[in-house]
Order: sequence, then structure tokens, then C-alpha cells
Amino acid sequence: MKRNAWIVAGVIALTAWATGVSGAEERGSFERSLEVTGRVELDVRTGSGSISVKTGGDGVVRIHGKITARKAGAAAKIGRLEANPPIEQNGNVISIGEIDDRDLRRNVSISYEIVVPANTELVAKSGSGSQSIGDIAGPVEASSGSGSLQIGSIGGNVTASTGSGSIRVEAVTGALRAETGSGSVVLEETAGDVEVETGSGSVRVHGVRGALEVSTGSGAIEAEGDLAADWRLNASSGGIRVRIPSDAAFELRARTSSGHIDSDHPVTVVGKLSRKELNGTVRGGGPRLDLKTSSGSIRIR
Repeated sequence: MKRNAWIVAGVIALTAWATGVSGAEERGSFERSLEVTGRVELDVRTGSGSISVKTGGDGVVRIHGKITARKAGAAAKIGRLEANPPIEQNGNVISIGEIDDRDLRRNVSISYEIVVPANTELVAKSGSGSQSIGDIAGPVEASSGSGSLQIGSIGGNVTASTGSGSIRVEAVTGALRAETGSGSVVLEETAGDVEVETGSGSVRVHGVRGALEVSTGSGAIEAEGDLAADWRLNASSGGIRVRIPSDAAFELRARTSSGHIDSDHPVTVVGKLSRKELNGTVRGGGPRLDLKTSSGSIRIR
């Protein structure tokens, strides 16, 4: 009986050891410096891992990769990736993160910290992981299946999309499009036209100087700016708050199915006056301010 107990204990210990080995995690890293001249075209991709891109000196792109590998063969995979990182360069065109070998990329995640010249345009894609991008000329296209995006000080157009995660963008000179399936969006100081869409999440937009279009499936909208071009804000479920200059001249169309409409600006009403709908002109008219919510109040300041 005692012998059987020892056998059972040995089997349990061996199983635990095997499980630990199969689930082992290994870590490694690599660093590379690439010489460039002039404008850089950078493409970065990772299946699971974060991406950070920031500006540094001219003439060089510095790449620091952090590797995590799990399960059987993890150490061997780390060694292969450290010796031969997934980096390709053709002049000023640089691609990072493409791993053609399916076995090599299985159960492997790589996070990238990249320092680039200011004159860089970027495409960054992550399956699962956050991204931080700042101080480059652009344009920038950033997307993540699941992860937050933080982007700032971009000299060109920006496209930011994530399936699940928040988006924060500041100081964009060009046009901006932001989209998230689930998560909040915060935009600050955008010079060009702005388009935002969320499936579920609030939107706050400040410092808008171009056209603005916002749509939320579920979430409130807060917008502040010059109203120099048409604004169209649509919240399926959530209130809408708008702040514009006190001397703004515009055309107003506001509608709510459940809530009320409140305006600090003097509206010359066109058509029937209603608690749920307000159409008219302010100070002789100008750009169109179109506001609609199915559930929530509308406030114009």
C-alpha cells in the first residue's frame, strides 16, 4: 500500500514538472540601429505586444525588441529571434515584425521600442497590445485588435482604430479619423477635419478647427472648438454637450427623442418650436451644427 502511494506521488510530481516545462516562459531582447537618409517609411507589426515610436536624431532608426516565448522550445525561439530579428530595410523603407515561419511565431510576443527621425511616416499594427506614437511628421496609421492607442504631435493625417480599447490623440496638423468598437475617445487640438466612431464609449473632442463628425452607439459626446466648418454629432444613447465661441454664427438642427434641448445662443427659429427639436439660425447663419440623440439631452454653450 505504501509502495503504491509512493508511485502515485511520483506520477503527480512528474506531471507537475512536465506541466511546468511545457508552460515555461523565456524572455530575450535584441537591438539594432539602421542608417537612413531623408524621409523614413516605417511599417511595424506585432501579433501580441506593444509598440512605441518616438522621435530622436536624424539619420538613424534605433529598434529595441523585447521577446517573450512560452511552452516547449521557448528558449530556442528566443535564440533564433535574437540572432535574426524580423527586420527588413530597403533604403529608407523599413519593415519590422513580419515572421513568415508559423512555428517560430507561435506562442511568441514581441514588443517594440523604436526611435526614429522626425521626418517619418508610420503604419503600426498590433493584434493585441497598446501603442504609443509621438512627435513625427506622419501620416500615421495605427490599429490594434485589442489595446489602447496614444498618439501626439503628428504633422500629417492620422488614422487610429482599435477593436477594444481607448484612443487618445493630441496635436494633429492633418485630418483625423478615430474608431473603436468598445472604448472612449479623447481628442485635443486638431487642425484638420475630424471623424470619430465608437460602438460603445464616450467621445470628448476639444480644440477642433475643421469639420467634425461623431457617431456613438452608446456614449455621451462632448465637443469644443471654433465651428469653422460643419459639425454633425449623433449619439444613439447619451447626451450631447457643445461649446463654441460666444459670437459664433451658424445654422442649427437639434433633435432628441428623450431629453431636452438647451442653447445659450440666440436662435431664430425656423418651423415649429418643439421641446424635442430645434431648427433655426444663429447670428445670420453659417456652418451647419447638426445634433441628434435618441436618449439624452442636448446643451449648446
